[in-house]
Amino acid sequence: MPKYSKTPEAIAKLSPEQYRVTQESGTERPGTGQYNDNKKPGIYVDIVSGEPLFASSDKYESGCGWPSFTKPIEPAHVAELRDVSHGMTRIEVRSAHGDSHLGHVFTDGPSDRGGLRYCINSASLRFVPRDKMELEGYGDYLSQVEDI
Repeated sequence: MPKYSKTPEAIAKLSPEQYRVTQESGTERPGTGQYNDNKKPGIYVDIVSGEPLFASSDKYESGCGWPSFTKPIEPAHVAELRDVSHGMTRIEVRSAHGDSHLGHVFTDGPSDRGGLRYCINSASLRFVPRDKMELEGYGDYLSQVEDI
């Protein structure tokens, strides 16, 4: 079982935007994230710890301006916390091992797929294409990745 963790080396490699989003709980401007329109098969992992978070087969176009997913690929890797910032109550999602701010989860997702919308900042993610998953140690998740 791989060990995922937040390290000073990983933090030092972050771009200013990745740092702002993951370490300072920032948010990308809608429609600007590099993975918003990605339709390739693979998985999305935490930019800091590498822990697997979401599969391309659970990604959908919600129209919100950020990548949206119906569920985490590994629920234990996504922590949900109450967020009362900006004058509203929401559920923040963070990576469990990397403690990276990922985004928020809402209950307006596709009802036929569980009803949840994980609205995630691209800056918190690294995409691993299906053909590189085995090589990068994510082979156990290949069965959860299919063409969109």
